[in-house]
Amino acid sequence: MSASNLGSVAFEKHDHTTCSESILKSAEDYCSRNNLKLTDTRRKVLELLLVAHRALGAYSLLDLLKEAGFRSQPTVAYRALDFLVKHGFVHKVKSLNAFIACTRPGRNHSPAFMICRLCETVAETNPEIPGFNVSVDERSLGFKVEQTVIELQGLCHTCTEIT
Repeated sequence: MSASNLGSVAFEKHDHTTCSESILKSAEDYCSRNNLKLTDTRRKVLELLLVAHRALGAYSLLDLLKEAGFRSQPTVAYRALDFLVKHGFVHKVKSLNAFIACTRPGRNHSPAFMICRLCETVAETNPEIPGFNVSVDERSLGFKVEQTVIELQGLCHTCTEIT
């Protein structure tokens, strides 16, 4: 499965190693093409989010960075996250105050997030819903949308089977 074909992979069975490697390679290529520096810390934060395959808060990431031998000041994690979010490698899941690796890094898009309310697994998905078109509403209302965040809460298939 290529990074370009990823939808809501957190809830689907897939080769997670290949998925993570593909996304990391896309981020590296994007940085190279755009003369951006993917520092060791930035790369490690992205790797940690890819390995976790779920949304993580900044302090959880800070603990994981510390375990991996990186500096443990909060500014280290926040600066890395700021860079990764700014360049589209990571998204902030506002309702969880946490971060998740983007399944389509380096592409300008506004994903929707499906969040399991029990296990807090988060899946990025494409919000292209028939009849829902932000750009049409944007033009007709004279409003320039800079960011869209859609978060859907419910139960993943695993938690549905448990309850």
